[in-house]
Amino acid sequence: MLTDILQTLPQVLIDGLTLGAVYAVIALGYTMVYGILELINFAHGEIFMTGAFVGTAVLLVFTSLGWTSMLPAIFTLIIMLLISSLITGFMGMGIERVAYRPLRKAPKLIALISAIGISFLLQDIVRFITELYKGNYILTAPSFFSHQIKMPLGSIFPGISNASFKSSFLVVIIVAVILMVGLDFFVNKTKWGMAMRAVAQDRDTASLMSINVNKVISVTFFVGSALGGATGVLFAIQYGTIDPYIGFILGLKAFTAAVLGGIGNIRGAMVGGLTIGLVEMFTAANLSVITGGLLGAEYKDVVAFAILIIVLIFKPEGLFGKAVAEKV
Repeated sequence: MLTDILQTLPQVLIDGLTLGAVYAVIALGYTMVYGILELINFAHGEIFMTGAFVGTAVLLVFTSLGWTSMLPAIFTLIIMLLISSLITGFMGMGIERVAYRPLRKAPKLIALISAIGISFLLQDIVRFITELYKGNYILTAPSFFSHQIKMPLGSIFPGISNASFKSSFLVVIIVAVILMVGLDFFVNKTKWGMAMRAVAQDRDTASLMSINVNKVISVTFFVGSALGGATGVLFAIQYGTIDPYIGFILGLKAFTAAVLGGIGNIRGAMVGGLTIGLVEMFTAANLSVITGGLLGAEYKDVVAFAILIIVLIFKPEGLFGKAVAEKV
């Protein structure tokens, strides 16, 4: 059994890091909003999905016009990321203004229901638009960063199989790292980041210190949603096929990652996303071997959510979160 696990380990690490990077950046959107509003923005998964569709639409237009053959691939990628990030960023600001701000003083459950309603609304809008223009709500992105790179590990380490990955793997990892490091710098080293941390700590006191709380919250939604849209582009490039419902399960797993790392903790969300991705790919590749064929790869989702349950039971503040004493 151990031999079989070690044999597939390099490929598992590659696939797990790719998926984990996607989870990590999506989880940042959840944890930013929760850190300031203490609201779980369940529409964030659909913002990610919208970004995937916008990026794929840009790529399809560029391909139909023949621009992809004239422009460098990295230039096309940057345009896709910028357009998707701007559209989803302003979409996030609009959602906050219309669906969340009027309910800010309402019970948290009401805002949560509003978030779920927005998620279903976005699913149907994207499905309607896609079917209107393409006749089918499932989109397949043109081949992009699809060059296969092989790693002959078997000749170096006997007993380990060779691994391979698409060049899109490098794109996903590099862009995801840039986004995560950039966000960490923005939150910890800039005035807007300082304002966000002040509002997260005490909204009323921050407003007394001449901080425009509504503007800070809007910027938070813009940044978190822009990150979600950019991640949607990375997902479309890596996996090729998208539909209006990919945001649901991916959003839940990214939320699991945020809880695992400590909801409200940005660095914790990064670690939680990578951990969930690696665990999920390891489960998909080896669960059948470990259980003697009793359980297969289809149970990988069970493992991911079992981790969420275990964390909530034994360490509800997450791996990097801090327990907060309740004030009476």
